[in-house]
Amino acid sequence: MAIGRRKKRVRQEGLWTPTAALPVGGSHPFYQRLNQILDEKKFDEYVEALCEPFYAGEVGRPGLSPGIYFRLLMVGYFEGIDSERGIAWRASDSLSIRSFVRIALDESVPDHSTISRTRRLLDVETHQAVFQWVLQVLAEKKLLKGTTIGVDATTLEANAALRSIVRRDTGERYEEFLIRLAKESGIETPTREQLAKLDRKRTKKGNNDDWTHPHDPDARITKMKDGRTHLAHKAEHAVDMETGAIVAVTLHGAGEGDTQTIQETVAEAGERITSVVADSDHDEVIRQVSGEGPREVVTDKGYHSRAVVSELSEWGLRTYCSEPNRGRQKWPDLKREQAAVYANRRRIRGTRGRRLLRQRGEKLERWNQHLYDRGGMRRVHLRGRENILKRLVVHSGAANLGLLMRRLFGKGTPRGLQGCCCWLFSVAERFRRVLTASASLVSKVRHWMASHAIVESGLIAA
Repeated sequence: MAIGRRKKRVRQEGLWTPTAALPVGGSHPFYQRLNQILDEKKFDEYVEALCEPFYAGEVGRPGLSPGIYFRLLMVGYFEGIDSERGIAWRASDSLSIRSFVRIALDESVPDHSTISRTRRLLDVETHQAVFQWVLQVLAEKKLLKGTTIGVDATTLEANAALRSIVRRDTGERYEEFLIRLAKESGIETPTREQLAKLDRKRTKKGNNDDWTHPHDPDARITKMKDGRTHLAHKAEHAVDMETGAIVAVTLHGAGEGDTQTIQETVAEAGERITSVVADSDHDEVIRQVSGEGPREVVTDKGYHSRAVVSELSEWGLRTYCSEPNRGRQKWPDLKREQAAVYANRRRIRGTRGRRLLRQRGEKLERWNQHLYDRGGMRRVHLRGRENILKRLVVHSGAANLGLLMRRLFGKGTPRGLQGCCCWLFSVAERFRRVLTASASLVSKVRHWMASHAIVESGLIAA
């Protein structure tokens, strides 16, 4: 008998393929329902009118439709894709995402360079307007209050390597700088071990005032959450503590402290909330959303300082800021700061203050996991703070849409439905095992009762 082998056949593709013969996959229920919401609120009409000044009439190659562009960036959050190249590949590979993005089967998916070119074409204000549109939808669905907000920040790894940094004054690379220091110390031909030893003895070797990256000047040398040192950016977001919606996103240099950036984030959050009320025609939105902006701010101990608490109090905000243990303090000619710090201390020790501080993990810090770790933005693949902010703003808008989907349908991501199915299967499997065990137990009891009855009948007969 001959050994079975696969016969080599040359597959001849047809020259023409009718549209009816193309494969049609079932659309994902999550994306299908999300498109229903976007169509109901006329998302495509809104972004097309918003982006009309950036498109020429009949000059140049055909541009990418604004509705398709913003949906592709939303896919980056829902699928956890970090780069625009990965988004383009995923859209071309998945029929359900094609259906969500509104790309026909006989149309080619836009290349990653087209997505990048469209991002560079549209300004930051346009991306922030899309984020504001999502906030308006949340307000209409009663998912935005705006009275109490929480502020938190995290670091994003930049698309730049530490080994490529240069001196700000001379433009020397790091290795060239070490070689020059070694020669000045008397080592004419230093080895790598000698350079490493010389570098270990130096203090403040990663000072951002002395070093920069030639291709990403906005990146700063900083220590990440896991303890590693990288070039990074700092993302800060404000969250509605009553509903969990993200109301503002800002991007700063990683070298800036929390006490230096909270003012901008709180101010932007107030502007976003007041704009929602000003642009709304619904009486329900006007009643439930604070028209004067936030009134309470919740933060962790990294934001606590005399200046910050005092300044926020002057803005008319009640602060619930965790206070680090600094020991006994002195207040020479600082009566206003002392009153603000003592009032904040009384509030965080109260019942409401303790409850708000406990909710930070659920309503505030959880977004760090959703937006950056699971959402794929922990390491950015863009350079320049403006480009990163464009992607981050739409990323946060997609997260708010996920919050809306969770409220309406129970699941906020496409993977959530998959997890729901697995949960149902696991429950069904456990129920089957219980039934099997019960049937086995009943069978054993019946067998025992039958044998016991036979013995008794035998004894009686004897």
